[in-house]
Order: sequence, then C-alpha cells, then structure tokens
Amino acid sequence: MREVLVLEQLPQVDALLKPQAIEVLRQLAEPRSCTEVAERLGQTPQRVYYHVKRLVDSQLVDQVAERKVRGIHEGIYLASAKSYWVSPNLVGRIGTLRQAQDAFSLGFLLDLVEEVQSDIAALDRAAPELPSIGVSGEIHVMPERRQAFFDELQRVLQDLFTRYGGGEGAGVDAFKLAVACYPKGNRTDD
Repeated sequence: MREVLVLEQLPQVDALLKPQAIEVLRQLAEPRSCTEVAERLGQTPQRVYYHVKRLVDSQLVDQVAERKVRGIHEGIYLASAKSYWVSPNLVGRIGTLRQAQDAFSLGFLLDLVEEVQSDIAALDRAAPELPSIGVSGEIHVMPERRQAFFDELQRVLQDLFTRYGGGEGAGVDAFKLAVACYPKGNRTDD
C-alpha cells in the first residue's frame, strides 16, 4: 500500500467522491472481501461490489487475493494507498494566473503548496522510505514585531541555504526545503 495516491484523472475522482465509495474505501484499509465490507456497513454484498468494482477500475483499490467460499471465488481487496489527494493540475488555473512574484502573497504560498504536493507524490512513486523531515508549529508574534520576525526567519533560512546549498555531485544528498508561514485562524487579543 502506497502512502499517497494522487488522483490525476477525472474518472478516478468521480469513482472516489461518492459517500458510499469513501466508506467502502475506508473499510479496505485492511484486506477484506465485499461480503466482509457489506457486513460492517450493513449493506448488501452486491451494492458493495458495485463500488469496489468502480474503485478497482479506477486503480484506487487492488485485488490482493482470491479465495473459494461455498464454491464461489471471492476477491479480497485492499486500498491502493493510505491517503488520496486530488491533483491541483486536474482542474488547472481558473481565470488569470496568480501573481506569485511576491513571496508574501497568497498566490506564492498556493504555488508553493502545489509544488510540494507534486514533489511528494513523485517521491512516493519512487520509493516508500526516503530520508525526510517535517516540522510544524505555531509562533505568536505581536503585529508590530511581524516584520522583524519575517526578516529573522529569512536570515536563518538564507544562512542554511548558504552553508548547505553547494556541493552538488556524486554521493551528495540533495534536499528541497519549503517553508510556509501563514496566519492561523483569528488573532488572539489578550
């Protein structure tokens, strides 16, 4: 089972984005037959099989085994991935292009997130276990100190890029660093 499957075709999205199909898919986080899924969901095996067939045809679910039950061959199915993302490229840009030149703009942040999402999806296709790190946290800054915070953050990152940015060649690991800093919900006034 892959970590993430990026949906890049409309039929995949159409097969997935049905409430019953999502429930069936959740049940297939473990290998199960349509009969087992039907029992868990209180549905008929035929109804579940309809959704499983569409999910298999869309490469969102895999048949991983088959067993014979009372003279009938029964498939055992498993979700293809732990997480499913809809590719931003599926819809593409609507309207005018974003003005992404300004690092402080929402357009720049959206472009960055889409780029990271595409990069991660490509990594998952290449190998399941890769050296990576994810860091997330909250920082609380008074409005009058916001620019000083942004300046310091930029200096720290630029220092990292300067120290570790060179050295391309054989035997060198190349990593991409993307940092997103954005407002979290409403500002708290204490």
